[in-house]
Amino acid sequence: MVCSREVEIEVDANVGIKPVRPPTGTWSNHLYTCRYQYPTGTMVLTVKELSTAAETTRYFDGLLHTLGKAQLLTLGQGAFTAKDDSAVVRKDYKVLRIDVTGLPKIFGKLSLPRFAIAANVASTILGCWTGD
Repeated sequence: MVCSREVEIEVDANVGIKPVRPPTGTWSNHLYTCRYQYPTGTMVLTVKELSTAAETTRYFDGLLHTLGKAQLLTLGQGAFTAKDDSAVVRKDYKVLRIDVTGLPKIFGKLSLPRFAIAANVASTILGCWTGD
């Protein structure tokens, strides 16, 4: 999903820079991780798949507590940018995190701040998600 060719094309359009190699994904403990390696840094997308609404709430709230909220986003069923510029979105029994801490503070063809890149990428991925 977050490493699919469709998402990669959309992420490339948001960032304006192509990764140095196609993104690769790994799956472990219900966490799918996809790394986008750029010449000057790495963006990591993760999707945690959970089993219940309560479990999803606990996981999302845990990230909110650990990362700290910088700004609310109007995505999914709850979303925020974190103090480290990452974006976190909850949808159904999944939690998406766009970790941009491995990128320069200003990044991409449009020279956007990391939090804006994270929010844009999160919005793009939510546009590709269907079902639960």
